[in-house]
Amino acid sequence: MKHSLAFILALWLTGCAIFGDPTEIDETKGWDAQRIYTEAAAKMTDRDYDKAIKYFQALESRYPHGRYATQAQLEMIYAYFKKSDPASTIAAADRFIKLHPNHPNIDYAYYMKGLATFNERGVIEKLTKQQISDRDPKALKESFLSLKELTTRYPNSRYIKDATLRMTYLVNTLASYELSVARYYMKRQAYVAALNRAKYVLEYYPDSPSVEEALVIMISAYDLLSMDDLKQDTLRVLEANYPDSKMLGKGIPEDKRVWWKFWESLYND
Repeated sequence: MKHSLAFILALWLTGCAIFGDPTEIDETKGWDAQRIYTEAAAKMTDRDYDKAIKYFQALESRYPHGRYATQAQLEMIYAYFKKSDPASTIAAADRFIKLHPNHPNIDYAYYMKGLATFNERGVIEKLTKQQISDRDPKALKESFLSLKELTTRYPNSRYIKDATLRMTYLVNTLASYELSVARYYMKRQAYVAALNRAKYVLEYYPDSPSVEEALVIMISAYDLLSMDDLKQDTLRVLEANYPDSKMLGKGIPEDKRVWWKFWESLYND
């Protein structure tokens, strides 16, 4: 008997989670589409995003083919974003893109999709006081790819300028992340692994400020691996592209194996 009651209770709770509390009063009952949308917009103005989302969902469910339903789908993307719910923001954006591939405001959905994970990282950084380049870059890459898709598909979008600035920031941060891993490997004498990370910066982030340090790490790693030809080739690249580099001035250790340590003492004090 106890097991049966527990099973019934579980079913009831599951039903509430999926379909809502059956005892909850639906204040939108009898409202037309325009009124529901107006009330939802008012809740957005009041920053009551949970209530706004509830109204937008009711509007879409009750009037799925009207113009208000499509606008409600767009508004929900922003509501989830304002709630700091990146997963729901992305899901809502993806859904809109799938349902309305030719909508005149589809660029907004791509933009918000990129912005969702971009801002997610910023919140975590503030809470943990941790440098964004010291953590797993998955969310950064997802944000970059979404913004890149926006700029590729809709080069005349009004969001292009902001998206491009954010992409530059993301590229520089991803390059910084690769360098932080390269430094880690250098300190643990894993020179081949450090080389691979530094080469990755040169290949995928050639316009980032991290390129100079990547070259310095490569020179040191090649020296430590006794690969003199490659060390000299990389040194020539550094000289050609960064003739004013501090690594080429006076007081620099002749032993290239300690260049990367000297670099850190110059730039990280």
